[in-house]
Amino acid sequence: MNDRERYLETLLFGKPDRIPFRPGGPRESTLRAWRSQGLPEGADWYRYVCERIGIETPPARPRPGVWIRHTMIPEFEEKVIEEREDSLVVQDWKGNVCEISRQFDVSYLRAAKDFVTRRWIRCPVETWEDWEAMKARYDAEDPSRVPADLSELAPKLAERDYPIGIGLHGPFWQMREWLGFEGLCITFKDDPAMIRDMVKFWTDYASRLLERVLSIVPFDYLHISEDMAYKVKPMIGPDMCREFLVPCWRQWGDLLRACSVPIYDVDSDGYIGDLIPVWMECGVNVCDPMEVAAGNDIVAMRAHFGKAMAFVGGVDKRAMARGGADLDAEMDRVEPVARSGGYIPGCDHGIPGDVSWSNMLAYCDRLARMTGWK
Repeated sequence: MNDRERYLETLLFGKPDRIPFRPGGPRESTLRAWRSQGLPEGADWYRYVCERIGIETPPARPRPGVWIRHTMIPEFEEKVIEEREDSLVVQDWKGNVCEISRQFDVSYLRAAKDFVTRRWIRCPVETWEDWEAMKARYDAEDPSRVPADLSELAPKLAERDYPIGIGLHGPFWQMREWLGFEGLCITFKDDPAMIRDMVKFWTDYASRLLERVLSIVPFDYLHISEDMAYKVKPMIGPDMCREFLVPCWRQWGDLLRACSVPIYDVDSDGYIGDLIPVWMECGVNVCDPMEVAAGNDIVAMRAHFGKAMAFVGGVDKRAMARGGADLDAEMDRVEPVARSGGYIPGCDHGIPGDVSWSNMLAYCDRLARMTGWK
């Protein structure tokens, strides 16, 4: 099987020859630690892992795909507003003003390069006037929001042997970017009309962007970022999700089904057991990263949801850090789920720096055996 067939067969409960080998990825600080512990400077960590454990390395040829740029245009100016003794007050590209440690700079707020704690001071939307102004930054017909060469790519991508897909912010995630987490939670109660307006705007805007790509290139998956849960419960409950967010999730699910996109994947940290039934109502069929420390037990969830939900992730990063017998026990725990289908095992979040390079190699070796690569 090729990579595309293997990916789809796995998550759709088919019969793959092997399960995709996706151990999870490190952050910047993790890579620094690994390079001090044996990973050669300049080496691509994934290819080097494959070489060290004796499995196939991925092909070096380019793998073109599809994308949409759903984030704001124009962006806010990234700048340092104030320098303090141990911290910086900065404005990020999304218009947030926050305080971060001096060991970082504004670029760390642009992408998840590392684990960065911040203190929020002000978010870009505080009033209806702010919200109306924000809408102007999201024009779904802007030519720069989809690949300019999409039509030329289409014949090549039709013959692809690897999966392609789109990443998109879900409505909860995106509203949190505009309002901030505290502001979002307060607005749900104090101004539900604004929440409804935001969700409707984001639903239609993102749907139009998806349609622009799907009309030319059918893809294999939609992956939406929707961090909306704590360790024990979601940030808003199922009833509130159904009232405010389900129309968005369902509209996207209907669009995917109409265009024969087989995978609808939601990524949320925290305990998501209460949210999975709501997502299933909207057509979601894959969840990740299944954080174990938050109470997500994929063994119990597989028993409860059966083949209605597939999973990615689910390997406890804490057991990876401890290594040895703890790591073996964790891999033994998830292996029956992998054997039952509908599961790509991997780290349940970004790999932190307390996972040593030697433990990473041991984990990857065991993962390769579990997924059929050794």
